[in-house]
Amino acid sequence: MPLLTLTSDIGWKDYLVGAIKGQIMQVNDTFQVLDITHQLPPFNYPQAAYVCRNAYKSFPEETFHLIMVNLFDTRPDHMLLARHQNHYFGIADNGLLTMILEGRPEQVVAIPLDKTKQKTTLYCAFVFAQAFTDILSGVSMEKLGDAAIDIQVKNPLRAMQGTTWLEGQIIFIDHFENVVVNITREEFETQRRGRSFKIVFKRDEVIDKIGDSYADAAEGEKIAIFNSAGYLEIAVNKGNAAGLFGLHGYSDKQASTPQSQFLQSRLFYQTVKIFFE
Repeated sequence: MPLLTLTSDIGWKDYLVGAIKGQIMQVNDTFQVLDITHQLPPFNYPQAAYVCRNAYKSFPEETFHLIMVNLFDTRPDHMLLARHQNHYFGIADNGLLTMILEGRPEQVVAIPLDKTKQKTTLYCAFVFAQAFTDILSGVSMEKLGDAAIDIQVKNPLRAMQGTTWLEGQIIFIDHFENVVVNITREEFETQRRGRSFKIVFKRDEVIDKIGDSYADAAEGEKIAIFNSAGYLEIAVNKGNAAGLFGLHGYSDKQASTPQSQFLQSRLFYQTVKIFFE
């Protein structure tokens, strides 16, 4: 039974997620459809990339990943079918793919959309499901679309660094309001080189140790750990780090978002700095 993961920014309030699954099953009822999340905030590419990047890696090779995020950033005449590290991705040509993969995919084609069809979310789900089914049937990607496509590219949000410091951005706030920063354990250790350090945020909040788990801090105390995905996380044991410290996540749309939406969506930008001594 082929695995198909489903990720979107659609939410759960209406019928659409269920209807997408219905479209997939109409094309191929052997797919086992697994939800990653449908709660991604609109237009927040760094957060979507973080979630998708760290979800797909846990699935077996040959899994299909349908990522329906900001499908209509522009008026589309195609969608993308990509293969990377033996995983397949169906996604809009909006730059998110290169953020998820932190580079260009090993193979990608443009799947044409029927000019006579209304370009809806459900129609796109049908197109992706058909392309995935064709792959399962042994059809090569080159026969499904244009391999000469010049895809849109967006660079993943990277931490800045100097000889004595790292500066990262908050890219995700989880259900417990723990704060995830785009600094990986590998980046941290490479830059640290055995030195002591201070993690500084909100001007005067400082953490100078990395814990193994939340329990390494007393209840109500702040702590830094590297989470399951290997990213720096600021938390409060049995508390609310984001709310307590007034921390908000990053969105690359914040500069062009009207103030009312800006506040409602919490599309803010804050940095976390690490100083090495």
